Amino acid sequence: MTFSIGIVGAGQFSGQFAKLFHAHPGVRAVYVTDLLPERAERLVAAEGLAGTFPTYEAMLESRDVDAVAIFTQRWTHGPLVLQGLGAGKHVYSAVPMAISTQEIAEIIDAVKATGLTYMMGETSQYNPATVHARDKIAEGAFGRLFYAEGDYVHDMDLGFYEAYRYSGGERWKETASYPPLLYPTHSVGGVLGAWRTHAVSVSAIGVVDDRGDGVFDRSVSRFDNDVSNATALFEVAGGGSFRTNEFRRVGYPSHIRESRFRFFGTEASMEQLATVALWQDKNGVEDISELLEPKPTTSPDDPSLQHVAPELRAAFTSGSAPVHDRARLPRVFDRMSNGHEGSHHFLADDFVVAVNSRTLPSVNAWVAARYTLPGIVAHESARQGGVRLEIPDFGDAPEM
Repeated sequence: MTFSIGIVGAGQFSGQFAKLFHAHPGVRAVYVTDLLPERAERLVAAEGLAGTFPTYEAMLESRDVDAVAIFTQRWTHGPLVLQGLGAGKHVYSAVPMAISTQEIAEIIDAVKATGLTYMMGETSQYNPATVHARDKIAEGAFGRLFYAEGDYVHDMDLGFYEAYRYSGGERWKETASYPPLLYPTHSVGGVLGAWRTHAVSVSAIGVVDDRGDGVFDRSVSRFDNDVSNATALFEVAGGGSFRTNEFRRVGYPSHIRESRFRFFGTEASMEQLATVALWQDKNGVEDISELLEPKPTTSPDDPSLQHVAPELRAAFTSGSAPVHDRARLPRVFDRMSNGHEGSHHFLADDFVVAVNSRTLPSVNAWVAARYTLPGIVAHESARQGGVRLEIPDFGDAPEM
């Protein structure tokens, strides 16, 4: 079986997935739409895709399109996903799933009602550290896992200013203030992608920005946000906790590794920093850095990345790490660029396989809710000075 897919938003990120969907043997055709038609036309011409649509609505009305992949601004995903499901299309969505509990509930209800495939493309699901921890947890190597940490540490100076100007136009500062805890899935998903539990409560603290350049300025911010760095401590079901950091003003080489993770159990632990990763037990320490290190497949100077800020290009060039099991992927991917520490190939394949086999993808609606909702509640906790708040849960995905 094959199906056709429409790319929604022809920005810096979507082109990488357009290439992968176009090459996948399970996809028949790839179309594109963008609010700026010339962007869609450039992507179609560059990659030899099937064509463009003038609007998202026109794409949804077309019988030539079976699924949509949404790569638009972060706060727009929820409504666009609901439109897609309502039009009878399978949906792949970039992160986050949504920015409110209500939007998440409505997406889950729509997936239940339609039986369509929904997947959130959380890159940390296939972060090498998460993959390795997931394997070790399955083996019981940690003993009882009781604590974990997940960080998404990406300074605004390292490419984000250029990215927001590219996507936001003249009023880019209004949206560059996007609250860090409303973009929680890289840190939360990297922890929960390995540790099969969910967050039940949270207390969070935000740090008010003092740069004074009008980005994290409540009088300018579309989101009434002046916090650039935030930390959240979550309680998990079954006992235990995990901590996440979402930092946008930080002296850290995020071009080397923007997401990093630590897991602690009664028998062993694992810790990852920018350039080193360690496995530790009661007998000693093992350096596992090479096991988790993706090897680049595309040069940062490749012409296809000329529109991407140099500080962001590493996210689009990483290959796979030794811990990744590439045997399940289409062989055509072996010759293609990857990204975000080797995750792009696996995410694209997950969605295509799920649609064609009518099975649940890795980050289905219920998993996506558990990766996204903790941050939404944490944001509210931070706005209330760190008060501990309960986190709703929509349960496990139903059996198919």
